[in-house]
Amino acid sequence: MTAYLCERAWVDGVVHDDVLVEVDASHITRVTLGVRNSRPGGPVSYSKREFHRPAGETHARPGLTIPGLVNDHSHAFHRALRGRTQRGRGTFWTWREQMYAVAGRLEPDTYRALATRVFREMLAAGYTSVTEFHYLHHQQDGTPYPEPNAMREALEQAAQEVGIRLTLLDTCYLSSGFGAPVEGVQVRYSDGTVERWAERAGAGPAAIHSVRAVPREALPAFRGRDPLHVHLSEQPAENEACLAAYGVTPTRLLHEADLLGPTTTVVHATHLTDDDIELLGTTGTNVCITPTTERDLADGIGPARRLAEAGCRLTIGSDSHAVVDPFEELRGLEMDERLATRERGHWSAAELLDIGARGARIAVGEPADLVTLDTRSPRTSDTGADEHTAVFAATGADVTHVVVGGREVDLTWPS
Repeated sequence: MTAYLCERAWVDGVVHDDVLVEVDASHITRVTLGVRNSRPGGPVSYSKREFHRPAGETHARPGLTIPGLVNDHSHAFHRALRGRTQRGRGTFWTWREQMYAVAGRLEPDTYRALATRVFREMLAAGYTSVTEFHYLHHQQDGTPYPEPNAMREALEQAAQEVGIRLTLLDTCYLSSGFGAPVEGVQVRYSDGTVERWAERAGAGPAAIHSVRAVPREALPAFRGRDPLHVHLSEQPAENEACLAAYGVTPTRLLHEADLLGPTTTVVHATHLTDDDIELLGTTGTNVCITPTTERDLADGIGPARRLAEAGCRLTIGSDSHAVVDPFEELRGLEMDERLATRERGHWSAAELLDIGARGARIAVGEPADLVTLDTRSPRTSDTGADEHTAVFAATGADVTHVVVGGREVDLTWPS
């Protein structure tokens, strides 16, 4: 048993003082409000409102403690592009050429080293779990490694080493665009057919790279995958090509293949029609928005608020890792809406924190994923030390402690 005495904690949508969170192995077993009558850093003591003394070790947590935040869309190898692709002018498509160059060089050992650093950066910023959209499968000439999933194992080993919770999406990529054969570095991504992809990938979490990379006839193979993720309408060119090839939008294509719904997450969803928004909402499809990547690549501002109002659950992701900071992603949802509408107040701080935590709470039975923020830093002091501080003032640099599955992780950055 381990207990955390939190100076402040966000519980059930409200910030409370003096919260005791007790953890048995990997899950929260008890949450008690108002238990402490002296602040963290002083002697441990309990008020009359506390009816038991926790077993095991008790740790003080000065600052504001929130549930662990979820990075629901990551391409670990894109981290190698930071500070390089921002030089000069260009578009998403010119950025992609530089990304392909990195993808052409990586091998399992270098991939593991890179992923270890980016996963550690995520933890230090307050992400306790990551959904990795993995499609860098094969050797440079497209032939399988002696161990067919060597690149996937490199990611799994990196996540285990640093202690982040990992959902690895084995991603299918078969075409350079609506049936055209793969070309260049894309040979590393492709298994050739959806049947060979399924044989190598096995059962479990999966992703369709995009409707341009997986032909229409292959889409039924993904029914029943839980979870299933797919890049959707990131670029107007994708929509135009889909309409030319199939006569429908990418969203409508996925709907006709019976792939929309609560176990599916579409990523980006930037350029949608009114019909697309209605389809995603009425099916209860999840939408992952990646604001810092959209702005870095000049992708555009997606209709996040409309999607939520239509019935979609939203999540965030750092995607290309131009920035790894969940608080910046959450702020981006609100700030982008302000830029698009010239109005403020589209999301409350509590709504945004809930999006960031993917609905997780500090509550009995929940995984013990906890993030504590310094509320006295140059950025956060005198801001209220509440959910508004977390969303609209803090950055990843204000994270002081992270617990994943009941285990405190090392936030020291390697030299």
